[in-house]
Amino acid sequence: MSARIHIDPPPAGTALAAGAELLLPANASRHVQVLRLQPGQQITLFDGRGGEWGAEILAMDRKTVSTRLMVHLAVERELATEVTLALGMPANERMDGLVEKATELGMRYLQPLVCERSVLRLAGERAERKAAHWQAIAVSACEQSGRNRVPRVALPMNLRDWLAAQAGSVSRRLLLSLAPNALPLARSLSTAAAITALSGPEGGLSAAEIALAESCGFLPVSLGARVLRADTAPLALLACVAALETP
Repeated sequence: MSARIHIDPPPAGTALAAGAELLLPANASRHVQVLRLQPGQQITLFDGRGGEWGAEILAMDRKTVSTRLMVHLAVERELATEVTLALGMPANERMDGLVEKATELGMRYLQPLVCERSVLRLAGERAERKAAHWQAIAVSACEQSGRNRVPRVALPMNLRDWLAAQAGSVSRRLLLSLAPNALPLARSLSTAAAITALSGPEGGLSAAEIALAESCGFLPVSLGARVLRADTAPLALLACVAALETP
């Protein structure tokens, strides 16, 4: 597989076309240079909205890379089920790893949450910087995994505020839980076209938060009898979704 490089979408009202010459943006140019690619070599470009372009490197210098678009392939590598992960943010590097692996596994949308027992609490400019950092990780994971649609990482929100905004959602709402009444996950996935999965932070959701989520239509589901870390449970759910979709 040729090197995969993410590029910005073209301005509204314009479109990419075969044969067109394209000057890569700064980040993409640096990526090409880090990979030590040379003029005449072929790469794959994608803008995160679906499909990918074969392209040839025409010329490069220390700061810029010029390419020629060759052929567009309408290839998709997405899960059939749109999965939104809403989760209490794990602290330190665990959130970075979660974003990377969740993107590889097919997550479509990520909503970081601040819960009662959250260790990581973000607001204001710090929250904006972290969201941008995680979005960049998602882009990099798409380049590596072959995805042509980049999942969106939203700004962190308070759990209660986020639940209040879910009134119009039509997705199947799942609450990852160890409660005795939680249904096995596989029984909750078979017919869902879209899933919103809520998962707690390191200390789990409080009893009041669980009750509020259930009152908002979230169904407790189980991933088994073992206690999974905050950055493991969402990935286990995504792996289950992908496994059930595999022919």
